[in-house]
Amino acid sequence: MTETLPHVEDLLRELAPQVLGVLVRRFGDFDLAEDAVQDALLAASTQWNHEGLPDNPRGWLIQVAQRRMADAVRAEVARRRRETTVFVRDVPVEAVGRDDTLDMYFLCCHPDLPPAGAVALTLRAVGGLSTAEIAAAFLVPESTMGQRISRAKKRLAESDRPFADGAHDSTRVSAVLQVLYVIFTEGHTSTAGAGLRRGDLSAEAIRLTRALRALLPENAEVTGLLALMLLTDARRAARSGPHGELVPLTEQDRSRWDRPQITEGLRLLTATLSAGLTGQYQLQAAIAGLHAEARRPEDTDWQRILVLYTMLERLTPNPMITLNRAVATAMVHGPAAGLAVADSVAEPLSRSHRLAAVRGHLHEMAGEQADAVREYQRAARQTASVPERDYLLLRAAGLRAGDAL
Repeated sequence: MTETLPHVEDLLRELAPQVLGVLVRRFGDFDLAEDAVQDALLAASTQWNHEGLPDNPRGWLIQVAQRRMADAVRAEVARRRRETTVFVRDVPVEAVGRDDTLDMYFLCCHPDLPPAGAVALTLRAVGGLSTAEIAAAFLVPESTMGQRISRAKKRLAESDRPFADGAHDSTRVSAVLQVLYVIFTEGHTSTAGAGLRRGDLSAEAIRLTRALRALLPENAEVTGLLALMLLTDARRAARSGPHGELVPLTEQDRSRWDRPQITEGLRLLTATLSAGLTGQYQLQAAIAGLHAEARRPEDTDWQRILVLYTMLERLTPNPMITLNRAVATAMVHGPAAGLAVADSVAEPLSRSHRLAAVRGHLHEMAGEQADAVREYQRAARQTASVPERDYLLLRAAGLRAGDAL
């Protein structure tokens, strides 16, 4: 089997949602369009590696996918004569000249879909995440997430108005923001694999959020999300060591943080404050901003961060937010208080390694080495991320070595 060259693979990832958007907009059949695009991508990965890139890669994919769709429709001509007439017509590629990726996000976040299904479908069909990655992000079994995505695709296929104006629908905008946030988060810290991060995902999330802000410049939450992404992504160079190992926030070389990006993020955050801190992404950006402004770990304003996490938790109750509040609580009121907060979300986070990791950290703060070792080892068993697993095991080994001295 021919191996896809890295530059070809990156280009195909970028073009896939754009081509899917063109076909769904034109023909209205999501399932058939998705299958046709996958066939076109497979053909491109083989042909382009041998023959080089065509002059118009996007147009090439659209034409091949259209032919695949026409073939599929012809096979059902007795039952779907009207669709055949539409699909086989020759549509000039040069007539398609814009990036449809953001349109695809609005399509998948359709008002006819329940929010959970809309977000899951968008992450899978457009965001490029696997079903397993999406399930991990939402703390549900992979089978449950697969069923949710299948139901959303079926319901969307039955809609008679798939491309309603999503930019002026607050519910759809909120769903798109959630999708972009999850994609960025998966890119910033991968839930599985040998790498700590997936730069392609985080960069694409930032690009699309910039595009969404250009469309909705007055939307404080859109601006807040972009600020959050920039402030968080600014730390990427310091988050891993020379061998790809994870470096926690308190141990990072802050001179390696991207200061121009931090400045841009803080400027964007400040621009949203006239309306008050009322949105979840604004609040998270404000927290990221406080971390970014601290030149040393001991300069971090944990008191204000705790206040912001408390506000965020009231606005959008979520066990992961509570777990973050547990860390802030420990920094302000001590590790015992932080552990009590972490214990309050033990049940919903039983499948996540992050609960055990935080518990290990708080037990270590309290000088309870044996408990910290146990929790770090538990977290290492639960995570599918190699860099996180290695970090947790090294942390546990260091504590055991300290006890042995």
